[in-house]
Amino acid sequence: MTLYRETERAFAAGDRVQMTAPDRGRAVPNRELGTIERIDTNGRMEIRWDSGRTSSFDASERRHLDYGYAMTSHSSQGQTSSRVLVHVETERASEKLVNQRFAYVAVSRGQYDARIYTDDKVKLSRALDRDVSHRSALERTPEPASRQIDDRQISRSESSRHTMAIARS
Repeated sequence: MTLYRETERAFAAGDRVQMTAPDRGRAVPNRELGTIERIDTNGRMEIRWDSGRTSSFDASERRHLDYGYAMTSHSSQGQTSSRVLVHVETERASEKLVNQRFAYVAVSRGQYDARIYTDDKVKLSRALDRDVSHRSALERTPEPASRQIDDRQISRSESSRHTMAIARS
């Protein structure tokens, strides 16, 4: 389920904009950035997307368009900007959002400059130290020494039960 809140925006030629939902009919992906090149008297706008494509449509028909001057670090993945400004309020910094992965994505978007603004440097440092990496399904997790059993210690009947239990689960 996707939830949107309808809000009015006043756009003008020269404004930076972004799509907030994919437009498959025009082949414009979600979070694509662009610049409004012109808006005619009927409200029809022409946008030059950063990918080089151009789209035109009536403002009332394209409801998933927003200002493109700022974006979340999540939606900036895969993009590069000359300068990146990152704002983190530590009181709202949940473990799932502010961690090592966030720090890498947010700061590595900047080609020449990246600056972080926060309300508490110490709390932010702790939050950015969190490692939320997941193990690959192919990585072997070592068993604790107390759980390791030599295969030779399992009798033939125990081995059969073990195999059958695995086959049923």
